Amino acid sequence: MIDDGTGAGALGPRRPMRIDCSFYGTVPMHDAGNAGPLPHDRRYSTPDVVACYANLLHWAGTAERLGYDTMWFTEHHFQHEGYEVIPNQILLGLYLAARTERMRFGQMFNVVPQWHPLRLAEDFAMADLLSGGRMVFGVGRGTVPRESQTLGAVVASGDNAMSAEADRVNRELFEEAMEVIELAWERERFSYAGRHFTLPPPGIPDRGATVEHLTLVPRPARRVEVFQAVSSPATLEYVARKGYVGVFAAQPIDRLVRSWERFGDAAAEAGRDLGRGGGRALVLNVHVGATHEEAVETGRRGHDEYCRFLAPYGRFRGYAPPAGCAELPFDYQPSLEESMRQRVWAVGSVDEVAETAQLYSERLGLEHLCCFFDLPGLSRAELDRQLETFMVEVVPRLGAEMSVGA
Repeated sequence: MIDDGTGAGALGPRRPMRIDCSFYGTVPMHDAGNAGPLPHDRRYSTPDVVACYANLLHWAGTAERLGYDTMWFTEHHFQHEGYEVIPNQILLGLYLAARTERMRFGQMFNVVPQWHPLRLAEDFAMADLLSGGRMVFGVGRGTVPRESQTLGAVVASGDNAMSAEADRVNRELFEEAMEVIELAWERERFSYAGRHFTLPPPGIPDRGATVEHLTLVPRPARRVEVFQAVSSPATLEYVARKGYVGVFAAQPIDRLVRSWERFGDAAAEAGRDLGRGGGRALVLNVHVGATHEEAVETGRRGHDEYCRFLAPYGRFRGYAPPAGCAELPFDYQPSLEESMRQRVWAVGSVDEVAETAQLYSERLGLEHLCCFFDLPGLSRAELDRQLETFMVEVVPRLGAEMSVGA
């Protein structure tokens, strides 16, 4: 049932919900879709990247005017294909904060194993201070071997034994780096000795003595809330135990509910009572049209381009397999119809998108929704329309009222 805007619909009295928006940062791509060039054949130049940044600045203004809480980006490197051309989200967020008044800017996600942890801790702290506390810290372990291995890390790249070992090393490096970041933020003087990091390194001479402790300059002026992608059972347990906010991608609803509820149970075991929906955020891919037919027509090319680029990384094997199939192939690429049928994407008219969003809200007790609108090939005006239609026409149907994050 769709709420009628009075607060007396299926969800009863309105409850707070934080609404964010997320962007990969893709260059203008007029030939997106299965009929266009193969992803690895795409090549773009500096003017195309600059056009992407100009669009993001414009959309930051649109999102701020409409009342979105946080605008999130993602970190990737060496992407000549043009899909994700933001190598430093902190730098971009600080630039956009200087050009806006209220909007917060988050990293979804800083790929921690690709950074020296102290450089990441410094950069975030400085940007947060300069922006007046408008940076939001998000972390992940990475997905792309081309960038991770080039920058000194490893990630899983398939479903074989070699990939499993890379995943183990990546997780170990990530967790140690997070210990360093939190220690550097929280302690005025710190030192650290682990398998991957010894800080300060032994024997550094400094004015007649050796360095025994370090002090991060600057340090954040507040306790930093950490958001992390929840992409596996092991990561779920880690994020819940650490007290981070778990970020879940939309997936077949029954599977998502199980993971969502297990996160709450794991947090409770660690001493945190999150209720049904606290301490978690859902990222939902959204494309809304005036009618069902218009949404399908205008969203198909972007959906297909997005999926064929990410399918080789195993991004869609979480879809429910068809009857008689035990599991999907690692590089499964869904059709738009399958993404809609499984409600992994909310595509359709205002009522249809609201119904899908409300389904997640009801099943999860959702308090924090982040919408991904940034389909390859959408123009500046078309994405403006997505931001506005969702906030003005869909959100009032969700039986929720806007809230501002901590």
